[in-house]
Amino acid sequence: MKKILAMLLALAMVFALAACGSKTPAPSNSPAPSNSAEPSGEPSAEPSNEPDADLGNKLVLYSTMTQSDLDALIDCFNEVYPDIEVEVVTGGIGDTTSRIAAEAENPQGDLVWGGLADSDGMQYADLFEQWVSDETANSMEGYSTPNGIYSMDHLSTVVFCINTELENELGIKIESYEDLLNPALKGKIVLSNPNSSSAAWNNLCNIMSVYGMDTEESWNYISKLMENLVVVEKSSVCFNAVKDGEYVIGLTYEDGAVKLLQNGADNVRLQYPTEGTSATAFGVAVIKNAPHMAAAKAMCDFICSAEGQSAMAEYMQGTLRFTNKNYTVPADAMLTASAEMNWVVRPVPELTANKAQILEHWNDLWAQIGG
Repeated sequence: MKKILAMLLALAMVFALAACGSKTPAPSNSPAPSNSAEPSGEPSAEPSNEPDADLGNKLVLYSTMTQSDLDALIDCFNEVYPDIEVEVVTGGIGDTTSRIAAEAENPQGDLVWGGLADSDGMQYADLFEQWVSDETANSMEGYSTPNGIYSMDHLSTVVFCINTELENELGIKIESYEDLLNPALKGKIVLSNPNSSSAAWNNLCNIMSVYGMDTEESWNYISKLMENLVVVEKSSVCFNAVKDGEYVIGLTYEDGAVKLLQNGADNVRLQYPTEGTSATAFGVAVIKNAPHMAAAKAMCDFICSAEGQSAMAEYMQGTLRFTNKNYTVPADAMLTASAEMNWVVRPVPELTANKAQILEHWNDLWAQIGG
């Protein structure tokens, strides 16, 4: 990363990025707007930090993101804020939010990046500051904060991660949801637990976007799919174990699976379901009473800014779809361009309102079929 980029980014962050505005075209690998929920309340208008604020020298980040995502964030962030040491604690969103709740009287973390989905509603409202970055004013239409707590920064699109060697051995071609019902795939499709994994919930949401929101058709499909499923607790299994030949297919998220290709895996491919795909918007949130509050808000601003997202996108070769309408997609981006994909509208408000009911239905079915 060239030093001049760091200098420009630092200046841009200091002046709140207002001048970057609408001159830059929307990124080519960003999907059409979803039916995201509107904010339930107005976020605080308080600025993130005054330019001369003392940000301190430490920051504790809780994150569900991949190691390469974290490397990109920390390296690019430290180009601008070299004096802030970032400590990272990784884990699934269920474990992370439980940890934050347990630490509420004496917070140990400062912010969370990843796993905070636009369909969460106010589920975690007690854990986070009622504050969002001013940078969210530049979010693509349909991907603004859903609750005045999350600053939405990236999109996660569902994808099938397929082991091509095993696919060829079976003599089948996997392209659609209907293809997943092939009896030859019994016990060969892996999905994480939607009760604790945002990646699995993302996949469940997409099935309902294709077959109908909480409809009989959706549940009939899910019950048939369960006949072939293995459910695990860690979402990373759904691409890493596919590469290792343990499963033929992982129902997962593109930004995790594409890392396999980026790291040279030649026995996997990514397939978007031909019936349609949609994206969950994920965000970053500042933990209530964070011990390093100023630094936490500075990182949140960085993650949501066009300059920060452009820097991370270049670092990662475009393996995340960011939400700032002004960020620059690198020429060597590894994700499929949005225009080449079949997008379906995701009913985010309905999914948010009915999440508990949907998971209960899922659990009842899984206990009967796969439990």
